Amino acid sequence: MTRKIIITGALFGLISIVLGAFGAHGLKNLISSDSIQTFETGVKYQMYHALLLLFIANTNYISQKTKTIIFYLILVGTIFFSGSIYALATNTLSSFNFKTIGFITPIGGMFLILAWGLMLIAFLKNSQNKQSFKENN
Repeated sequence: MTRKIIITGALFGLISIVLGAFGAHGLKNLISSDSIQTFETGVKYQMYHALLLLFIANTNYISQKTKTIIFYLILVGTIFFSGSIYALATNTLSSFNFKTIGFITPIGGMFLILAWGLMLIAFLKNSQNKQSFKENN
């Protein structure tokens, strides 16, 4: 599972760089500046979660079971959140009205929030982590 998390994190990072460049250069004359900003929000959140996946894969403070749950929450959350933002921002370029599926954006956001919350709970529960907090404070 660690390998899958690392590969997904690297892939999310790569795609966010490509989409960021595409948004800044390829979409500049095709959509409004507000839509460009919206598109960039999707890119930022995708990159944040790419980096989080790389961190999750390499930490020893979270059990493998919890890492797996966090991985799937981030995977689905990022696809729903960032993916729907990309679609909504470029809605004027398509014949499909992506506003009809806009409800998945907050669902994706909730999955991302749950992933962060689960990670926090795992850190707080980890006795090794509690010991290192005591030593550092």
